[in-house]
Amino acid sequence: MARYRPEPAYTHGRPARSAVVLVNLGTPAAPTAAALRPYLKQFLSDPRVVEIPRLLWWPILNGIILNTRPKKSAEKYASIWMPEGSPLQVYTERQAKLVKGCLGGEPPGIEVHWAMRYGQPSIPHVLEQLRAAGCTRILVVPLYPQYAAATTASVMDEVARSMLTWRNLPEVRFVRSFHDDPGYIAALAQSVREHWMKNGQGDKLVMSFHGIPKRSLTLGDPYHCECHKTGRLLAEALELPAERVLVTFQSRFGRAEWLQPYTQPTLEALASKGLKRVDVMCPGFVADCIETLEEIAMECRTAFIGHGGQQFDYIPCLNDRPDWIAALSALTRRHLGHWSELPAADPVALQDSARRAREMGADC
Repeated sequence: MARYRPEPAYTHGRPARSAVVLVNLGTPAAPTAAALRPYLKQFLSDPRVVEIPRLLWWPILNGIILNTRPKKSAEKYASIWMPEGSPLQVYTERQAKLVKGCLGGEPPGIEVHWAMRYGQPSIPHVLEQLRAAGCTRILVVPLYPQYAAATTASVMDEVARSMLTWRNLPEVRFVRSFHDDPGYIAALAQSVREHWMKNGQGDKLVMSFHGIPKRSLTLGDPYHCECHKTGRLLAEALELPAERVLVTFQSRFGRAEWLQPYTQPTLEALASKGLKRVDVMCPGFVADCIETLEEIAMECRTAFIGHGGQQFDYIPCLNDRPDWIAALSALTRRHLGHWSELPAADPVALQDSARRAREMGADC
């Protein structure tokens, strides 16, 4: 068998084509145990996600986890499933369409696609589409604001692995992280202000980030530091004193110690000590998903109220907010650099473009 696959037809003199791929974590195709099993198997088989020797992990994964967890997870997914599908899929697809709308003035031929690290559309599938379309410049934008080996690096791995059989490789760029990007921070801050205008302020603002094993921090993963920097910048933008803000970590898996403080126990302790009202947001997720809508907005709400709290307000993720789409589009254009061959766009004009694109795509 040939090592490299045949290349698409090529025309000499054809101008270079640029493409953008927004990548998020992934989602099962349906909220069912049958759909969860292959999704979880792919996710939990990634050595970037579970750093346990394969000989030890494989029997646990296939003999225990994949026989018990799919049914439980399916019930949770069913509780947050939207008419159009998984929230993560719905919002990621919208983000791609809206960014494409904001980049409408780019040279003809630029592509904007979206992919999932686990599930569909897969990274290899989307890259094959771009290969067939003759794209020779690809910007990959992992939609993880804070870099972690288990997320951003896994996307980089999969992109490289997908191109192992390509003979004619494109130029590839990655957005490593955007935890301190001014547009991202400004969009987060405005989402909090708007929530406060409608609902009033809680006694504390809890920023819950997805957890990773503490061992990752000690081995040099910068994720913990980037989460705390996001939290600090957001608190500064909101002019909140330190005692009004907490950074916590959620979604712990297994028995090993993960980054602390853990979100749910922290909320339970706050309620037990007499805190009556709390606002909770998840800045590490740019689109609502099972970790935000079920774990935080449902499970943590129940825990807080059950321990004596009176009001739990969940502040949604950025999703398809115009200011976030404008920030993401500006970030994308900066990383495209000379590939876009256009001067930097005015931020206000980008936000107006995002709003118009959102209105045009509202019925999609």
